[in-house]
Amino acid sequence: MRIEGAVLTKYVIHGGKPLYGDIEISGAKNAAVAIIPAALLVDGVCRIENIPQISDVTLILKILQELGADVRTVDRTTVDIDCTRVRNARVPDVMARKIRASYYFIGALLGRFGAAQVPPPGGCHLGARPIDQHIKGFVAMGADVDVRGGYINASAKDGRLQGAQVYLDIVSVGATMNIMLAAALADGMTVIENAAKEPHIVDLANFLNSMGADIMGAGTDVIKIRGVERLGGGVYSIIPDQIEAGTYMAAVAAAGGEVRIRNVIPKHLDCITAKLEEMGVEITEGDDSVLVRRDPARRLSRTNIKTLPYPGFPTDMQPQIAVALCLAEGTSVITEGVWDSRYRYVDEIHRLGAQIQVDGKVAVIEGVDRLTGAPVQACDLRAGAAMVIAGLAAHGTTEVDQIQYIERGYEDIVRKLSGLGADIRVVVTPEEEKAQASVG
Repeated sequence: MRIEGAVLTKYVIHGGKPLYGDIEISGAKNAAVAIIPAALLVDGVCRIENIPQISDVTLILKILQELGADVRTVDRTTVDIDCTRVRNARVPDVMARKIRASYYFIGALLGRFGAAQVPPPGGCHLGARPIDQHIKGFVAMGADVDVRGGYINASAKDGRLQGAQVYLDIVSVGATMNIMLAAALADGMTVIENAAKEPHIVDLANFLNSMGADIMGAGTDVIKIRGVERLGGGVYSIIPDQIEAGTYMAAVAAAGGEVRIRNVIPKHLDCITAKLEEMGVEITEGDDSVLVRRDPARRLSRTNIKTLPYPGFPTDMQPQIAVALCLAEGTSVITEGVWDSRYRYVDEIHRLGAQIQVDGKVAVIEGVDRLTGAPVQACDLRAGAAMVIAGLAAHGTTEVDQIQYIERGYEDIVRKLSGLGADIRVVVTPEEEKAQASVG
């Protein structure tokens, strides 16, 4: 349900129909929300292509504009960003609190100005997500960091960060990327040990290098950043979204059908592909596509999954694959190895007839013959995607509320699924009618 003035918006899905056709994957959300703040480090105009049309990206671009950047839309997926005139290192409070990725402005502003004032990040509620490893990196590079007045305040002691050795106590994607941003213009060499290896980390490194940075080792557990005097302008295209692609793969697994998923890097999908194949889904890789098939007349097979940092199975795919496993034959076990509160969607999926028991970080799923449509709500981004998949696979009508979470990370999900033959539409209900209905 998205509140727009006096209206409430939800998805209505008439499920039980297999999916057939082609679908195009958008640019990677998790790369875009770091690469756009990285434009602060660039002296000149940088053109960023393959930007996804999602609310998180819209917010990040608005924050840049509030800081004084010149952001010009070239076409639907391309923007020109010029941060030459930015003089403000204080990020607006209201917008930053709506998005987790606002913390990337700390590293980018520290690198650019030697100072940053950024509110604590917002976004989905997935349990405790401290930024202590980010701060550890900034402090190692010579920054003073404290929290006062509702802001994270960071400043380099001599106006410029110094290269340093940083060992991350846990594998953290956000900390790895934020330290890379801070180190790009630092004085000397920064080495990040126990670094995360996700594709969007490599993408950020490639963006910075294309603008003149000197970063080696992205994609391994040791990243070396030799600080340079300046970054110049250039053109860069963001990689396809691994999780969006995986979500549609899981949708085909749950609902059945045959779909070619285009504009992907198949290597990035290996961990997802392997599990779906264990479940009996047929996947054929092309150069930049995957063909996903599942006979609607055949049930999926059970499997066990543990989420891990890349190249392990991604936590951002856990709710979606869980929905498919709800329809598998036998008992499946999921162990969540990253976030504390990934299972908030379980109460919602129970409404459709799923059999899931959660104990701490372990979920035991007893497969059922069918799911039945019911009203549900998205409690976070990936849980919302899982509710959509459940609605596609369920018999009857499913209404998905709180869709603003879904629109944080999925571009045109209704249009894309409709193109595969799904019966999904956006329904807008006047708020006063909703209120009267609840009273009646």
